Amino acid sequence: MKKAILIIILLVFVVAGFFGLRFYNKYFGNNVEKEGYVLIPHNAGFKQILDSVAPYIKDKESFEAVAKDKGLPANFKAGRYQIKSGTGNTDLVNMIKAGNQTANSFRIGDFGDMYQMIGKVSKKTEIDSLHFVNDLDVVAQAKGYKNVEDLKKYFFIDTYNFFWTVSPREFFAKFEDQYNSFWTGERKNKEQQSGLTRDQIYALASIVYKESGGKKDEMKTIAGLYLNRYRKGMKLQSDPTVIYAINKQTNFKEPIKRVLYKHLSTPSPYNTYANAGIPPGPICVVDKNSVDAVLNAENNNYIFMCADPARFGYHKFTASAEEHAVNAKAYQDWLNSRNIK
Repeated sequence: MKKAILIIILLVFVVAGFFGLRFYNKYFGNNVEKEGYVLIPHNAGFKQILDSVAPYIKDKESFEAVAKDKGLPANFKAGRYQIKSGTGNTDLVNMIKAGNQTANSFRIGDFGDMYQMIGKVSKKTEIDSLHFVNDLDVVAQAKGYKNVEDLKKYFFIDTYNFFWTVSPREFFAKFEDQYNSFWTGERKNKEQQSGLTRDQIYALASIVYKESGGKKDEMKTIAGLYLNRYRKGMKLQSDPTVIYAINKQTNFKEPIKRVLYKHLSTPSPYNTYANAGIPPGPICVVDKNSVDAVLNAENNNYIFMCADPARFGYHKFTASAEEHAVNAKAYQDWLNSRNIK
């Protein structure tokens, strides 16, 4: 009798263990076949969610069963979700229900055109580029600007993290907050002392950024040079402004590499060879260093600058037209020797 009872108890444990293990594997055991990211849009149906997750899991049927049991079909949040090795169905479902998505990195570079930037950015969001542009146009117009292109000064070159589901307004709000934080009382005082408008500061900063190639150690010197030209009533004659004028005419599809004499008369308010004064706005998105360089420009007497072929990416500065002519000739010879057109 006792033996029979022991056998029954043992069978109960075996059966309980069997079903317990099945329950554990179904709900908590690793069901990830490979790691990756799943995109679930706001208008997704349950089948679309299953199809999106399917390539990354071992057992689709068990995931579907757990998802239904936990109410995922009627209660999910859109997002970009990271599928990690070792994750069970319960954690996968809870992640999507709670909206615990993984942010993506967005690199904001020295874009010359906001539409070009938005085209890159929108590829990492749920929203298409046209919707993005339209929404930011509304933001720009609410601020009294013509369109999204006039928002360029709010952005700084850097890498940022955003969710795939970020809206255009949320996207801009982060940069507007950064812009407002950047303009401290100290910087506003320097702005007033400079005698320049905020738009002029950003326009000069963009020239400084392009001329320096983003190298911080020459920025203040270059800023001082262009302020000298401006205050003497000279044309700024900055090659990057000519490049920008030409590239804007072609929507940046056929960028030029070298400014030739024929380019200097390109009709554009941004062309500082054809027009006196500071351009009406920045020719690219800038970094914080270039704005600070304008606010803290070096006090020098330089009027001329020329690329230094002996130090790639750097320049020779001078106040002498004769010395500049020698420097320019050396640089042109260097370009010709490398067949750079």
